[in-house]
Amino acid sequence: QEHEKPPAVANGDLRLNGKAKKLRKPRTIYSSLQLQALNQRFQQTQYLALPERAELAAQLGLTQTQVKIWFQNKRSKYKKIMKQG
Repeated sequence: QEHEKPPAVANGDLRLNGKAKKLRKPRTIYSSLQLQALNQRFQQTQYLALPERAELAAQLGLTQTQVKIWFQNKRSKYKKIMKQG
């Protein structure tokens, strides 16, 4: 009798029936405090230098990647709104 094996996870790929599917982290839910700080910082500057990003991430208990992506998304949203007038 053959037992069903759990899907193999290798280098961040989830393999189901031979096809690789990237495992995505669940969407980050930011606390109101974190959002307040991020928005405040965005008003000061739309771009963070590496040390600034590291510091902000540490202060807010987020990863640098989360801060980086948040700023990217915010800039994109901001530009979109500005384009609409």
